[in-house]
Order: sequence, then structure tokens, then C-alpha cells
Amino acid sequence: MSSLLSHNKDQPRIRKSLSDSCPASSTAAAKSLRHERLSRLGSSGSSDVSNDTSTNHAESYFLRRENRLSARKKAEEETMNNDYKKMYEKALATNQRLKSRLETSKQELTMIQDQLQRAQTGTSSDCGSNLLEAEKKESWSLKKRISDMEEQLKVKAELKTENQRLKDENGALIRVITKLSK
Repeated sequence: MSSLLSHNKDQPRIRKSLSDSCPASSTAAAKSLRHERLSRLGSSGSSDVSNDTSTNHAESYFLRRENRLSARKKAEEETMNNDYKKMYEKALATNQRLKSRLETSKQELTMIQDQLQRAQTGTSSDCGSNLLEAEKKESWSLKKRISDMEEQLKVKAELKTENQRLKDENGALIRVITKLSK
């Protein structure tokens, strides 16, 4: 950290850091608080020279402290931003995986429905009792499988809406974080 020493006959030496001369994150409340602290420190001294020196030390201490706090706050914001990005990417990956599973389930469902229709149309033409019972068992198992798949589709649809909701929330959070970081 480079520093400058200002020399003036009317003023004592004041050490100012280049990065401390204009802190970006200081607010009016922080400035008034610092001014109040400095005025308390200035009123408690015994001589003007010691007051100015203690004021300078106190001022430089508070400026360094503010810079450290602002740097820490920026680092925390960056980590939070990265966490939201990771969560968003994870939600996207989950969404894609669920979409592919939904698509394969839909294909299986249509294939089973076709098999069921073929089995039902085939029973009217066959008259054998053993063949009829086997077809009934097959159609019953296919109906059961279809109902299971329909339930799975309902669950997947709910998961899809939940993923979309999470995706929207993540987008909103990212927008809020970018506004806060500005």
C-alpha cells in the first residue's frame, strides 16, 4: 500500500493512503460515526500536537478498518454469487435429467398402450380358453403397468413444475445479488 505524506506549515503531518482517500463503500452514517469518534478523541487530548497525532492515528485506523470490512463484504458477496450459480446449474442439470426420463416414460407408455390394444383386438378372434386366459392376464398386467406409468407421469409433472419454480427463484435471487453488488 503506497502512502503519501502531506506537509503544510499550518497543518501537522497527516498520513493518507491512496486507497483510503476515497473509500467507495463508506456511507453518510459511517462518516458521521467516524467524525463523532474523532471528535471524542480530539476533545480528550492534553495538547494540540498530541490531539492531532492521536486524531491522525485514529483516523488512519478507522479508514483501514473500513477498507478491511468492505473487502471482506465483497468477498462474501462473491462467494454467495458463486453459490447461487452452482445451485442454478445444478437445478438445470436436474431439470434436463427429469425431462429425458419423462420422455422415455411417455415412449414406454405409448408402446404399452399399443400392445394393450393389440391384445384386446386379438382376444375377439381367438376362441381357445388357455389362450384367452393368458391374454387376460397379459392385458391385466399391461393395465396395471399403464396405471403405474400414469402415476409416474403425474409425479414427474409435479417435479417439473417444482424445478421451474426453483429456476425462477434462482433467477430472481441472481438479479437481486447483481443489484446489491452494484
